[in-house]
Amino acid sequence: MKKYIKHIFLIGIIWTGTGLLSCKKYLDRDPEAIVSAESAFKDFRSFQGFTEELYNCIPDFTNRYWTNSFNWGEDEIQSTVQNFHFVVKVDNGDFWGWQREFDGWGAGFLDNASASTNNDRFTKGLYPLAWYGIRKANLGLANMDLLVNATPEERNIIKGQLLFFRGWFHFMLIQYFGGLPYIDKVLPSDEEFKLPRLKYQQAAAKAAQDLREAADLLPINWDNTSAGIQTLGKNQLRINKIMALGYLGKNYLWAASPLMNFESTGSLTYNVELSKKAASAFAELLRYTESGAAPHKLLPFSQYSTNFYTTGQNFLIPGGTEAIFTGPYWGAHGSTYGTAKQYTPAIVGADALVFAPTANYVNYYGMKNGLPIASSSTADPTGSGYDPQSPWRDRDPRFYNDIVYDGVKVVQGTLAANMEAHRYANLFTNGSYRDDRSGSRTGYMLFKFVPRTANNFDQGWNYGQNLNIKVPYMRLADIYLMYAESVAAGYESPTATAEGFGKTAVDAINVIRDRAGVGHVAPQFTSSTVEFMKEVRRERAVELAFEGHRFNDLRRWHLLAELPYTLKTAAEFDRAAPLNPSADTKLNKVANYRERTILQRPFTEKHYWLPLKRADVNMYKEFSQNPGW
Repeated sequence: MKKYIKHIFLIGIIWTGTGLLSCKKYLDRDPEAIVSAESAFKDFRSFQGFTEELYNCIPDFTNRYWTNSFNWGEDEIQSTVQNFHFVVKVDNGDFWGWQREFDGWGAGFLDNASASTNNDRFTKGLYPLAWYGIRKANLGLANMDLLVNATPEERNIIKGQLLFFRGWFHFMLIQYFGGLPYIDKVLPSDEEFKLPRLKYQQAAAKAAQDLREAADLLPINWDNTSAGIQTLGKNQLRINKIMALGYLGKNYLWAASPLMNFESTGSLTYNVELSKKAASAFAELLRYTESGAAPHKLLPFSQYSTNFYTTGQNFLIPGGTEAIFTGPYWGAHGSTYGTAKQYTPAIVGADALVFAPTANYVNYYGMKNGLPIASSSTADPTGSGYDPQSPWRDRDPRFYNDIVYDGVKVVQGTLAANMEAHRYANLFTNGSYRDDRSGSRTGYMLFKFVPRTANNFDQGWNYGQNLNIKVPYMRLADIYLMYAESVAAGYESPTATAEGFGKTAVDAINVIRDRAGVGHVAPQFTSSTVEFMKEVRRERAVELAFEGHRFNDLRRWHLLAELPYTLKTAAEFDRAAPLNPSADTKLNKVANYRERTILQRPFTEKHYWLPLKRADVNMYKEFSQNPGW
């Protein structure tokens, strides 16, 4: 990517906007933009350089700040030492907090003071960069006729990337704000901007057109193209057919979902036809991956963590063969001295600001046999085998991968005698790892994105470990789950298939469970679409846990403001016996296990959409604020 960018550095400066304060300014075409048009667009090399600034418009939500908040559902809660992260504002019902004007710290990835496309992760905000990226994509598309020194393949690749980004940026905005104007041309600065807000499904239809055309133009693998040979082996982040199909399907599924369908039609149900279109796009993608035509495949469970972090591999960006879409990674060890430290209690960590999984969310992790648990404090009537007195026994293997529970060995190496008592996770009520201000508030810790050595004593976050954390925007496991949901919703049967693809909705869920060694979807959940959707939602909660999906899932299912999804709870319990370091911690017994509600989030109907910026909604009457704000 740098190879192309280096050759158009001065051209890139012309288009880089700073101090942009409203939609109109993000979208206006600057007079200077035409100064170097002929040289910028005349051949593939220079046009690709122009296009690749769009990649620097993708925020790194994992590492946007020193510590990072990107889970705003009922899944995670922050220690009380600070209150500037958006998750705290969400918990209080203050959705204005996504905006820089109401943030005060600039810690969130949704906003920033300007649309910066430099190499600094701290400057990336989705809202300004999306509008800037849309304008830039339109500028490139408007100048395709100037690309005279290029092969048909090169022209397709340029146009495909521009169309993808235009569709992707619009999708990313409307999923948070609802229907918006769809900007599909360069807006002259001397024209008044008065495009009306569209309904969600109208905007999504336009995004689908761009994403569909992008998928038709782009290659599956840049390494197999003449254009991609110039950067052979370094093309993993470049937009390809699989990415376009993934977001084509996701865009359709979101538009089909109850919240978006309600905004557009007044019906709180899935839109059947849009669900079928989503299923078709996912089926097309999966045919490429399962046939081997595309290089993407699920990582073995033994390498599951590679989806999210790598160690000792010379700054290798995580994701492996499973990552479908991820953005650039700026700054070696940017996550090492920030993100990595936000999961370990201060008693053995370096930062008092701790993000911990809620007890209510941990309950979504069922049993190894594939059955859910009814609750954490009562025996399960489904016959799953769950025992509230042995709550860690025989759980879904992803539970042991993601969650640190009471008694797990945290510090692996040498400890001073006065610290030896803290080697194991003391997460029982009043244990040393439990602290509202600087530890776990819930009785659990989240270690999905860090190795067990991420602590002050093993120093799993030092330079020698080369720890790099980056959660992908989209991975192949998500495609299987979205395929299952869209097929079930579109064909109203868990055993239905999308045309041209042999797997049923149930099969798709079982593919993901097979990788983790979890039992298949039980028959009681395949008898009806209503029952099956319960397992679809639970499977998304577990497989995609803490990857930034839950907030938007709850919103689009119109569940965010409903009990029990407004609750965040803690596990309270005593150890039934002193900790035995030589015993299997999975078999540890507890006493008096119960859940305590930490907070109930004060959500109403208005909280299903984020409020738009006041400066933007004051531009003209047709660009209206979201209801309730």
